[in-house]
Amino acid sequence: MQIAESISPRLAQEVLSIGVNGSTWDLTRPIEQDAEIKLYKWEDEEGKHAFWHSSSHLLAAALEQLYPGVKFGIGPAIETGFYYDVDLPNPITDTDLPVIENKMMELARQKVPFVRTAVSKQQAMDTYRAKGDQYKTELIGDLEDGTITFYSNGDFTDLCRGPHLPSTAPIKAVKLTSIAGAYWRGNEKNKMLTRIYGVTFPKKSMLDEYLVMLEEAKKRDHRKLGKELELFCFSNRVGQGLPLWLPKGAALRERLENFLKNVQKGYGYQQVITPHIGMKELYVTSGHYAKYGKDSFQPIHTPDENEEFLLKPMNCPHHCEIYRSKPRSYRDLPVRFAEFGTVYRYEQSGELHGLTRVRGFTQDDAHLFCRTDQLKDEFKKVIDIILYVFKTLSFDEFIAQVSLRDPNDKEKYIGSDENWEKAESAIIEAAAEKGLKTIVEYGEAAFYGPKLDFMVKDALGRKWQLGTIQVDYNLPERFDLTYTGADDKPHRPVMIHRAPFGSMERFVAVLLEHTGGKFPLWLAPEQVVVLPISEKFNDYAEEVSRKLNRCDIRAHVDSRNEKIGRKIRDNELKRIPFLLIVGEKELENGTVSVRMQGEGDKGTMTLADFTAMLSALVAEEIKPIAEN
Repeated sequence: MQIAESISPRLAQEVLSIGVNGSTWDLTRPIEQDAEIKLYKWEDEEGKHAFWHSSSHLLAAALEQLYPGVKFGIGPAIETGFYYDVDLPNPITDTDLPVIENKMMELARQKVPFVRTAVSKQQAMDTYRAKGDQYKTELIGDLEDGTITFYSNGDFTDLCRGPHLPSTAPIKAVKLTSIAGAYWRGNEKNKMLTRIYGVTFPKKSMLDEYLVMLEEAKKRDHRKLGKELELFCFSNRVGQGLPLWLPKGAALRERLENFLKNVQKGYGYQQVITPHIGMKELYVTSGHYAKYGKDSFQPIHTPDENEEFLLKPMNCPHHCEIYRSKPRSYRDLPVRFAEFGTVYRYEQSGELHGLTRVRGFTQDDAHLFCRTDQLKDEFKKVIDIILYVFKTLSFDEFIAQVSLRDPNDKEKYIGSDENWEKAESAIIEAAAEKGLKTIVEYGEAAFYGPKLDFMVKDALGRKWQLGTIQVDYNLPERFDLTYTGADDKPHRPVMIHRAPFGSMERFVAVLLEHTGGKFPLWLAPEQVVVLPISEKFNDYAEEVSRKLNRCDIRAHVDSRNEKIGRKIRDNELKRIPFLLIVGEKELENGTVSVRMQGEGDKGTMTLADFTAMLSALVAEEIKPIAEN
């Protein structure tokens, strides 16, 4: 019996997909009578996934009608909608998207069912060879016979494992958001396909809200704000994906680093510094060469060719060698090494994106070496640090993702089953004891160990992965790390990898978009600008600025020969928290007229009162970790 036949018509309109015995299923597929069933609606991630996966097929059906001869790559659901990679007979532009949208809605209104058919591998091959679609035949070649299914909606049939909606009927609003290029299977040696991104909704009002959010997201784009606020830039002469931090951006990064260093100091971390390169053998030992070798830059050879170095892809092998630099006793543990270490990985040029996808980035890395009886407490202390960072920077909505290895594909991970089970149990228990709201994702672990990833929602409701903690029994074995136990015998430490920010580049990008460039007062690149109403008050403005800077307040003077109204508008656009206006009255009384970003005129104050107010505001923003 099909599940759609056993639920009420009203509920069937809301249900988009179901879970059967823990796996996502289709409403159209028959199931066993005693199966454990969960119904997924739009509010559920599984429901959205089925909705957007079905929408990618709807897009493909529209393209096939509009562009005969089109060939199809892959068309998955993603977190913000869906896309399809296609090989079109003729190029398209953004001006073609409304036509495709209209065709999609025309097909959706026909309420065509999605029909699943199981086929043999030979049948699947014959179907796509007859169509001359080399992309699908290549995908089929990687599949096992007996696992292949087609889904049809109307005249369009696609290779797909599902799940899908019962029909196209729930799709009420469509927006194709952009066109991009994408190499087939992510390999730059393959043909560049056209990737069409889109999003759909069960109500038009949802699309309207989404479009408003998109416009706000454009205003908050970190690449746009980074340029406006003079934080960073890129140069083709330096190289793609290698950001250059401008003075204001460098100062911003320094404040973030100092903030975290101060927190870490209270938890017994020791700062270390390691080189930007290492011997290839170091990364062979760690397993990083096997994992990242193809994503690394070409080896660096010494003139005599006897030595081979790599730009480091990770900091952890270097920290393992620091641990090995002297004997350790059980009394010495835990040992906590921290470093803002820059690492390098080759990313294809088409995948680079501002600060969020770069080729060189700095991790706020730390590696803790502890005894097994210390593991859970150390893990919980790292959770405390991450929660404090999030609270201080107003990342109020987040969920902790327990990222485990894929039980069906253990070959891509290193280490024994026993060590993996111990590491996974420690993470799950620590997260539960800290009262974290968690989800479990299989296949998302690092190759050397499971991890706890913090998925944060920004001000626009978008999800970002910020902060990670990983438990690792494997690298200590690979590097033969030991400590002398109370029994005077060698024992193996457990290693914790952690990065509250993740990478400085990506964290700054997310923070820029989360705040819209209106950083917390303690972090703002410029806290105060002094605005003389005419040139004759420039000297007083400079005096005010000097006094503020002596009080560790970041201030400068806007001495341009412009009207005061223009200066106010320009500096408010720069998102400077405080504007101090000085003129005849302020000069005579030794005061400043205060304007606050977003709140307007705050009245006239003495410099001492203004300094005290600003210091109190900063103190309110950064409370000691014990108070959180």
